[in-house]
Amino acid sequence: MTDTVFTRIIRREIPAVIVFEDEQVIAFMDAGQVNPGHVLVATKRQVETLIELEEAEAAHLFAVAHRIARAVQAAFKPEGMTLLQTNKPAGWQTVPHVHIHVLPRYVGDGAELVWPRKEPGLEKLRVYAEQIKL
Repeated sequence: MTDTVFTRIIRREIPAVIVFEDEQVIAFMDAGQVNPGHVLVATKRQVETLIELEEAEAAHLFAVAHRIARAVQAAFKPEGMTLLQTNKPAGWQTVPHVHIHVLPRYVGDGAELVWPRKEPGLEKLRVYAEQIKL
């Protein structure tokens, strides 16, 4: 697997403004700030998607994202907050290294997340649910 830009940040080959780091994750300011306080929380282990993480790794990643979100809320007092985690290009992932965007939001900030809404009905939803029941 080719090193990602995040792996290079972790190794300090690329400069970044780090706000948190431990043995499993790193959180740093997104160089392409949508709004002030936009932070990326990434695993240190180079893994492309959330699905490939062990459950404990995923739990830790989201626990740190929660802590960062609280800190961003306290510092920037946004009107809202989007936590976005995407997987593979079809799922809007642009860097093949699992990460979460912690994105402070404001009404009219220009950031959009839209998709076509489909309403298959309850019977089809039951079929879908049966396929994924744990």
